[in-house]
Parts: sequence; structure tokens; C-alpha cells
Amino acid sequence: MGQFFEPLYAPVAKLTSFRTVLAIAACLDLELHQINIKGAYLNGELTGDEVIYMRQPPGYPYPNSAGKVLRLQKTLYGLKQSGRRWYQKLTEICEKYLRLTQCSVDQAVFYCREGKLIIIIAVHVDDCTVAASNRALVNEVKATLSQHVEISDLGEVHWLLGIKVTRDREARTISLSQRAYIESIIRRFGFDELRPVSTPMEPNLKLSASQSPATPQEFAAMRDIPYRESIGSLMYVSLVTRPDITFAVLRLSKFLEKPGLAHWDASRRVFRYLKGTLDWCLTYGERKEDLTGWVDADGSQEEDRRAITGYAFLIDGGAVSWTSKQQELIVLSTTEGEYVAATHAAKEALWLHSFISEIFGNTLELTTLFSDNQSAIALSKDHQYHARTKHIDIQYHFIRWVIENGSIRLIYCPTEDMITDTLTKPLPSVKAKHFAAELGLRAA
Repeated sequence: MGQFFEPLYAPVAKLTSFRTVLAIAACLDLELHQINIKGAYLNGELTGDEVIYMRQPPGYPYPNSAGKVLRLQKTLYGLKQSGRRWYQKLTEICEKYLRLTQCSVDQAVFYCREGKLIIIIAVHVDDCTVAASNRALVNEVKATLSQHVEISDLGEVHWLLGIKVTRDREARTISLSQRAYIESIIRRFGFDELRPVSTPMEPNLKLSASQSPATPQEFAAMRDIPYRESIGSLMYVSLVTRPDITFAVLRLSKFLEKPGLAHWDASRRVFRYLKGTLDWCLTYGERKEDLTGWVDADGSQEEDRRAITGYAFLIDGGAVSWTSKQQELIVLSTTEGEYVAATHAAKEALWLHSFISEIFGNTLELTTLFSDNQSAIALSKDHQYHARTKHIDIQYHFIRWVIENGSIRLIYCPTEDMITDTLTKPLPSVKAKHFAAELGLRAA
């Protein structure tokens, strides 16, 4: 009979939360420091219902202990419960001793506001990013944590989850770069000698399942090619600091099961593009703007008529949240695809609005969401075009309630200015560079 455990899930702060905290902290000129917890999983405490025994390690000095086993009181690395028990321990420290409140929309972010003073801790397993109004509050957090766990004080934030963080406090800007990681994966897959290109994907390139291997010779040619590993490496870059390659990674991910040489060549092109843009950073603060969203959809290049949703949300000129994702349903019109995309973007807008309002205490005005489809905008405000849209599932009409409630406003934006165009289709060089810059990517 198998052993049953309580839920084992241990939250970590979302990448969107990290980027949002960094962007607003730079704008408010908050102190930004980093703490590492030594042996984090060794601090978790097992409950009375978790009875776990282990063999004594070699050389254990306890007398008369031969043939005996140990019952664990605390967690060890390798236990299924270790992650969750450590998270619970850290939550207890933050709430009981630091008097912080757990964020209701991201449970790995803790905060405290007293007047104009603020403390924020964003947690990723054993890495804690601390934002605070002044150095004294940061020192208080470090001193309190050190009373309960062993910590490494890493000082001001310079590296975060493998991301280089560069800050100009006088200009109130902050930049995120993955140059070191990108260089490492270029070397890993042997692409050092490839020539750079100006776009991550050729604008007129058609990729399909028909290009997958079909003969023994074609399967043999792909046998030792690390296609899955390369796409996985690119995915981390696209999720963290480089929204400009997000669509290319999405398209190439569709062929993970049976990649062909055409798919491999397309993935190599993304590496060539990254090699030519190594010095690009995701920068916040060059433009002072509140939370603003952009949403687009395109299904013209999809074999299965499943449109691609692309949205991005910017703070102070840099993207804090973005996605490029295939829609679940088969759309019957451009209006339907754009309408469904706007609904998904509205959900993200509400989450971001809630996160920023709760953590920073800002009373945000309604979030502006830009769309380049006037029919979808009209449909979101009034039930028009009934004969052509009556089949749309009721869940996608959520955006109507959001607009009526005054949480967001959906505004028309001409297609040539729609920056999320780069998240739904491959673009020519001039447009690709322009929209990358609009998303906050700058040369260091």
C-alpha cells in the first residue's frame, strides 16, 4: 500500500511578480537587496503525522546505536515534503516575526506597509529579494531572518535567478539581461561559429507536421540532434527577459515529438538572432507610464485554424508580463480570435492590477488595453453581430463584465502600432526591431 502525503506544493514567486516589483522599486527608488538561505530545506519541520525513519549515517557517534534507525524531526534534501515544509517555515517567520502579510494573489510574496514605509520580500525557494523604503528596514529584515535561519547576505541585487540586474538610481531605471546564459547555451549546442541574423524567424517561413521525419533515413538524420534540449533552453530566455523570441519558441515547440531538419534549421536561426542581440536588456524606467496592455491575435498561418493569442503588459516602458499562446478553440472569424485574445488579456490585467494595488497600495485607474480589431472592441461593449458570434462560449464574454465594471477599457490601436504583433507572427527586420524596442528591449 502506497504512502499518502498532504499537499506537497510549495509556491515560488512568479516571474511576472519579480519583474513588477523590480520595475516599481526602481521608479520609487526603493532599496533592493538579496538574501540566500543556507540549507533551506534543512529548516522545515515535520508534523506529527509524518513518521519517517532513516539509517544512521556512517560514523554516527551516538553510543549504543548499532542496528538502530533515526526518526526525522526536520526535513532533509530529497524528501517529498521538504519544499512545502520549508515554505511553511518561511511563511511563519515572515508573518510572526517580521509582521509581513502574505500577498493574496502570489503566495510567495510578502509585504508590509506603514504610512510611506514599505517592505517587500519575493521568494524563490531559498533566494529572497528584499525591496524596502530605506536601508534600516533592509537590515531589520536580515537581522530577524538570521535569528531563525542561517543566511548569506548578498547585498544589493546584481544577479537574480541567473539574470544580471543593472540599476541606475539617479535615472531610476533598471535593466535585466541574460547575456551570460545565452552565451552558455550557444556554446552548449555548438553554435559559436554561426553568423547572426536580424530576425528570430523568417517572415514567410512555413513550418508544418509534413516536414517531420517519415522515412528511416530521415529519422536517422534527426537521431542525435538535441532539438528538445535546444527549445527548452530557448524557452527560459523567452519567459524571463526576451519577449521578442516568444512567438518563435511557441511555433517550434509544436514539433517536439517529431522534429525534422526544417524545424531544426528554424531553431538554429533563433540562436543566430540571440547571438546578434546579446547586449539587449529588458529595461524599465526610460518612459514613465502606468500599467498598459496590448493584445493581438492571428491565425492566418496556422494549419488547424487555432489562432495565436499575444498580449503584453508594460510598466514604465518595459514589459512585465507577456505571452504567445495557441487558443484552445477553432475560431471561425478574425473577430472571434481577437475577442477571445482580449478576454485572456483582461484576466491578466486584473491579476496585475490586484497585485500592484495590494503590494504597493496604489489606487490604480482602470487599465488601458489596446486592440487593433474594432469589431472585437464593439462586441466587448455590446452584443452586436449576434448571428455570427452566438456560438462563442459564455466564458469568453467575461471581458464584457470587466469593461462594464470599470476595471479596464479596451481602446483601438492601428495595426501598424500594435506592438504585440511580434507575439503572433514572424515579422520583417524593421518591424521586429521596432516592436522589440517598444517592449523595452535596449542595447546595454
